[in-house]
Amino acid sequence: MSTELMEALTILEQEKDISKETMLDAIENSLMNACKNHFKKADNIKIVMNRETCDFAVYAEKTVVEEVDDPEEQISLVNAKMMDSKYELGDIVQVPIDSKSFGRIATQNAKNLILQKIREEERKVVYDQYFEKEKDIVTGIVQRYVGRNISIDLGKADAMLTENEQVKGEVFKPTERIKLYVVEVKNTTKGPKILVSRTHPELVKRLFESEVTEVKDGIVEIKSIAREAGSRTKIAVWSNDQDVDPVGACVGMNGQRVNAIVNELRGEKIDIINWSDNPAILIENALSPAKVISVAADPEDKTASVIVPDYQLSLAIGKEGQNARLAARLTGYKIDIKSETQAIESGELPANYMDLPMEEGVYESDVYEDDYEDDYYEDDAVYEEESYGDESDE
Repeated sequence: MSTELMEALTILEQEKDISKETMLDAIENSLMNACKNHFKKADNIKIVMNRETCDFAVYAEKTVVEEVDDPEEQISLVNAKMMDSKYELGDIVQVPIDSKSFGRIATQNAKNLILQKIREEERKVVYDQYFEKEKDIVTGIVQRYVGRNISIDLGKADAMLTENEQVKGEVFKPTERIKLYVVEVKNTTKGPKILVSRTHPELVKRLFESEVTEVKDGIVEIKSIAREAGSRTKIAVWSNDQDVDPVGACVGMNGQRVNAIVNELRGEKIDIINWSDNPAILIENALSPAKVISVAADPEDKTASVIVPDYQLSLAIGKEGQNARLAARLTGYKIDIKSETQAIESGELPANYMDLPMEEGVYESDVYEDDYEDDYYEDDAVYEEESYGDESDE
C-alpha cells in the first residue's frame, strides 16, 4: 500500500505540481473524517504517518478501566493486559484500527475529501502560475468563438477574450497563436478567471520589452504610450545611456524590431518619438510626422498652443483628429493646433511673418525657457518623423 501511495503522490507532484506534503495532510484529514463517520466521534483517534515511506497507522486512544461503560473510549484491564502486561488502571492504550474495516459510506467520504483537495490544489497551482503573469503578456491558442467572445487556451487554463478587449476588425481562426495582455487574474470556486486583452496599451510596451533587449534591460525606457488599438500607437522613449539611441534601438536594423511588433498587432501603425522633460519639445515630437513652427506650453494648466505650416495642418491633426488626439494623450497636454495663416489672423504671429528671414525666429524665446533655446533647432533623429505600419489610409 505504501509503495503504491508513494508512486501515486510522485505522479501527482510531477504532473500537477501538487506537493506530497499537501496530499499527505489531505490523507490524514480523510482518515480522521472516516473515523468520525464510522465511530460517530474521533476525539480519541490518532493517526501516525511516516512522511518518508507513506506508511500510516490509525489508533484509538482508550483509557484502562475495571468496567467498560464506553467501548469507544475505554478498554477493560483484562483486554489491556492481553495486549501488554505492563498496563494498569488509568493508563492510556493505543488500540490499532483497521481502516479497511470502515463502512462503504465512510470510505467514500474519505475518497471524496482527497479528490476535493486535489481539485483545490490544482486550482491554486494554476491561479498562482497565472497570477505571476498578471500585467504581462502570454501566448494563447484560439479555440472557438463563444458568441462575440473568444475562448483562448493558455496551456493549463482557459481565458475569455471579451468583445470589449478585442481589436475592431481582428478575426482569428481556431488553432491560431496570438499574444495577449493579462489584465487581471481572479481566484474563483471554479478555478482562476483570467481576463486578457488585445487593446490594452501595456500590450505594446510588453511586446517592445520582449523584442528590444535595451528596453528589457532598462537601458531604454518607454516613458509614455498612447494607443488607439488596431489603428495607431505613439510611444515616447528615453535612453539612460547617452551612447544608445532610444528610437534607433526600438526600430532595429532596417526596422526589423518594430516591424515584428507591427506584424503581431496586425499592421497597427507605431510612431516612436524621443521623450523630453521640456514639454514644448515633447509636444513637437509627439505631433510627428508633422513639422512644427512653434509650441507654447503651459505646464500649470497642461495646455499648449502649436503653430504649424499651412500645408502641414491636416497632417498634424491627422485623420479624424487622430494624430492630435494621440499626441495629447501621450504628453498629457490639451493641444490647440493652428496653421500659420490662422496664427497671423489671431495675432499670435506678426502680419509680416511670411516675409521675415527664417533665422530671425521671432518666437523662440517665448516658447522655450533659456535652458532649451539652443536645442530648439537641433535636428532630431530621423525616426521621429517616421511611423511603422501601412500608411495607405492617410
